[in-house]
Amino acid sequence: MEGNSQVILASVVFLLTYAIIISEKIHRTVIALVGAMIFIITGILNQEEAIHHIDFNTIGLLVGMMVIVGITRQSGVFEYLAVKSAKYSKGEPLAIMVALSLITAVLSALLDNVTTVLLIVPVTFSIARSLEINPMPILLAEILASNIGGTSTLIGDPPNIMIGSAVGLGFMDFVVNLLPVVVVIMIVTIFLLKMIYKNSFNVREELKKNIMDMNENDEIKDHKLLKQSLFVLAVTIGGFLLHQSLHLESATVALAGAALLLLITRQEPEHALEAVEWPVIFFFAGLFILVGGLVEVGIIEWIAAKALEITGGELLTTGMLILWLSAIASAFVDNIPFVATMIPLIQDMGRLGGMTNLDPLWWSLSLGACLGGNGTIIGASANVVVIGMAEKQGVKFTFLGFMKVAFPLMIVSIIISSIYLYFFYLT
Repeated sequence: MEGNSQVILASVVFLLTYAIIISEKIHRTVIALVGAMIFIITGILNQEEAIHHIDFNTIGLLVGMMVIVGITRQSGVFEYLAVKSAKYSKGEPLAIMVALSLITAVLSALLDNVTTVLLIVPVTFSIARSLEINPMPILLAEILASNIGGTSTLIGDPPNIMIGSAVGLGFMDFVVNLLPVVVVIMIVTIFLLKMIYKNSFNVREELKKNIMDMNENDEIKDHKLLKQSLFVLAVTIGGFLLHQSLHLESATVALAGAALLLLITRQEPEHALEAVEWPVIFFFAGLFILVGGLVEVGIIEWIAAKALEITGGELLTTGMLILWLSAIASAFVDNIPFVATMIPLIQDMGRLGGMTNLDPLWWSLSLGACLGGNGTIIGASANVVVIGMAEKQGVKFTFLGFMKVAFPLMIVSIIISSIYLYFFYLT
């Protein structure tokens, strides 16, 4: 390791920053930037090293997709899909819960899970008011579906974006390796949710008629923008499918799609860039610098060596440890900072343990971090967003009330993941 004073300072600053992020006493972006600046000011990193540790591929991918989705949402297409699914369900609450969950899962895989819930949740409240039902079960199902669906692709969940960018895994790598198990987990989760909530809804027939009277076409606000947006979205997703063979980074594809959409829609950049969640972007930047500081002083390498002592460098044990540790930790700690810390740790474990193929460990980390976020209301960004939107509508989730339903379902998903990884990757 580096000098003891730097190691101690880096450890204290990192742990304090992490603790404040968990406590939510100070906005996580603010405290991440403060921690990062302390690292630079105290000489743990110089400015050039700090900038080097920021993963601009992750940043570019997030910004590009945020711009594309921000413009696309103005067309009303997402509200159209939600109303259409509710009508297809004939106004039956359980069927609506399943339909909205499936739409949430698919959109979370193709866009990202936070953006998806921002689009779907307002329509959910509208449907729940029409049926005079408690929207809580449907919202909980959408939270679970957003994190499950987002697990299946490179762009679906921030942890996957970070993993893919750090180790060079492409869009199709995630689809081929994670989509099969995600489909199974989604089916099992929906089945269990239907069992849990089968007696929770009692809706009069005349209220179901309210849903059938809704006109999904009224949700489309701009048909020209709809066509332009869907065209660019299709081109962008096609770019993700081919980006490795084209030797393009995923950020290049996303930013190219955003630039193309800005060009053909003639949107003012100032207005379009309002869709970018700048606090999220700067949170990532601060986080990358903090983890980079731990790498520079040797803390990450030391932890990796200790982890190898526990697992003996054996792939099965290491993979299962990463999966379950990631799942339990991500249930109680935001999975983004957790994954940012785990990526260099796994890289060092591979180097120190002489592991030539680390892909099974990356799939373990992705499944554990993304699915583990379903365990509690603070486990993933999508959870926090939905809970906040619900509170504004007078629907209050309690920590234990959410956990009572979600945590067992999360454990089921990790058990399924364990079986999948055991038979296909870790043996």
